[in-house]
Amino acid sequence: MNHWPVKALLCALLTLPAMAWAEVCAEDRRGVQVCLPEPAKRIATLSPGATELMFAAGAGEKVVAVVNHSDYPPAAQKIPLVGNHTRIDLEALLALEPDLVITWVTGNPPAQMEMLQELGLTTFAIEPRTFEQVSGVIERLSVLAGTEKEGYAEAQRFRAGIAAIAEKYRNVEPIPVFYQVWETPLMTISDDHLIGKVLQLCGGLNVFGDMPRLVPRISAEVVLAADPHVILTGSVEGTSDDELDHWKSYSGMTAVARGNLFFIPASPISRPTPRLLEASEAVCQKLDIAREN
Repeated sequence: MNHWPVKALLCALLTLPAMAWAEVCAEDRRGVQVCLPEPAKRIATLSPGATELMFAAGAGEKVVAVVNHSDYPPAAQKIPLVGNHTRIDLEALLALEPDLVITWVTGNPPAQMEMLQELGLTTFAIEPRTFEQVSGVIERLSVLAGTEKEGYAEAQRFRAGIAAIAEKYRNVEPIPVFYQVWETPLMTISDDHLIGKVLQLCGGLNVFGDMPRLVPRISAEVVLAADPHVILTGSVEGTSDDELDHWKSYSGMTAVARGNLFFIPASPISRPTPRLLEASEAVCQKLDIAREN
């Protein structure tokens, strides 16, 4: 009996791309197991960070809706807007027929997120707060989008880059740092914030690291009392502006006396995405300069 036709049929079935997909599942930040019958084809991202992470996962071409300030990578700027992270235009979102909506746990309004689920949309909540969580989110998003090869490669690149920086600065002399998030009201970050973890990575000692809030408000008096050796803040493209000028009148503060008032690019340092690698290298470079000073 000739079995070749049967073998040929089996090979054909195994290579059919359209019917080969099985259900894909991933656990989100809420601990919810989110499953899709097949990888998502039309994805909405409801925060700039979520947009970046979806592109990092290799699924940028599948993103059909974003919110204001989704400016990276540049291709994201051409995608239709459906409001901002705090107010979603539900009608515009529904019109784009997404089969997966990526939400931000503390950024999107809970009432609207509940409404999305009531309308039958599949939501996947994210908000990475550690370096490893950044890699993990990229991997899970790539699973849901069917872009595991690209996503896992990017996650590993990020892990390796962070590990290399950690090794380089493992035994460096700690240096007291104040990171200014905002001038008025004056705000900083704790060690639980990812920016705080970047400072630690580079051998920085966050003078407000033990504060209970992620982004606490403080006064100029407590900064003076802490006497940081470095003051850092984010600015457009990392260029100098007037955000730190008010500190220059405090000539007795070590950071001012040594000229250690530094600017770094704001966007990479403020979003929990692979660009934190770029931001970490910039912060480490500034702290190296401060040690020399």
